[in-house]
Amino acid sequence: MSHRYAVAGIGNAIVDVLSPVDDHFLDLMGIEKGIMQLVERERAELLYAAMKERTEAPGGSVANSLAGIGQLGLKTAFMGRVRDDSLGKGYAQAMTDGGTDFAVAPAPADLPTSRSMIFVSPDGERSMNTYLGVSAAVGPEHVPEEVAGDCGLLFLEGYLFDKDPGKAAFLKAAELCHKGGGKAGIALSDPFCVNRHRADFKALISGQMDYVIGNVHEWCALYETEDLEAALAEAAAVCETVICTRSGESVWLLRGGEKVEVPVTKVVPLDATGAGDQFAAGLLYGLASGRDLATAGKMGVLAAAEVIRHMGARPQTDVAGAFRAAGLAA
Repeated sequence: MSHRYAVAGIGNAIVDVLSPVDDHFLDLMGIEKGIMQLVERERAELLYAAMKERTEAPGGSVANSLAGIGQLGLKTAFMGRVRDDSLGKGYAQAMTDGGTDFAVAPAPADLPTSRSMIFVSPDGERSMNTYLGVSAAVGPEHVPEEVAGDCGLLFLEGYLFDKDPGKAAFLKAAELCHKGGGKAGIALSDPFCVNRHRADFKALISGQMDYVIGNVHEWCALYETEDLEAALAEAAAVCETVICTRSGESVWLLRGGEKVEVPVTKVVPLDATGAGDQFAAGLLYGLASGRDLATAGKMGVLAAAEVIRHMGARPQTDVAGAFRAAGLAA
């Protein structure tokens, strides 16, 4: 079946705002170096005003994955919320310019567009202060039928499962996707989120999801065990395709009775923040293009290896060329 979009996704629409700083600035502003922390609106506005030489770019986990898939040549669409402020309009335009349709137009809202203030130290450390803003307020009304119902693959961001409207949006999107003949999947995103909503995640995976991507910590948290193989076996019993990344170790992919192990070449990362996003991009590109499970997994690993070699969560080199060099291209 031919679809308007190869992959469509729902996720946090977060503007990454980067600024070079020295350690004295971090100390002065009370910023803890090298970590990501959530901040409230007042703190976000203070930090944003203090930034010099700002560089702004669209971010968010699923949005980053869709951008990677689009760069590889497939048609993508993103469903996420931004306000009609300057950051929100810039985000929507940047996604569109990058080849991903922005399916929910910037609109008036009580909260401003979400942003992550990223302070880059001379040693390359990134200190991230993230204000979730309006992007966390996604509901079923932000799921256009012409997008969710006309995609080959639907990709959902686990972070948005934290609120009831987000859960309703995911269910609506999955139902529309299946009705249109597509397959729906989710990235577990965070073990703390999994712990908060374990029963709902399990119900979603067994009832609506055709594929799920998670890491060791997320899978073990979901099934409350330290036995990863047992956790994945439980998932594979109720979900068609199960994928587990293992922090620099080989990736495991399970489908039906098949288990594929894709080796990972260890690379010292310059910036590892986009590794999971681009692994998903390569994997979903492979699946959407009809590749077998092993090839799709290898594409995911190669895409992740590209992004950790530079600053930023989106590809900066020719990933398709890397696929060809590795003998993965058709």
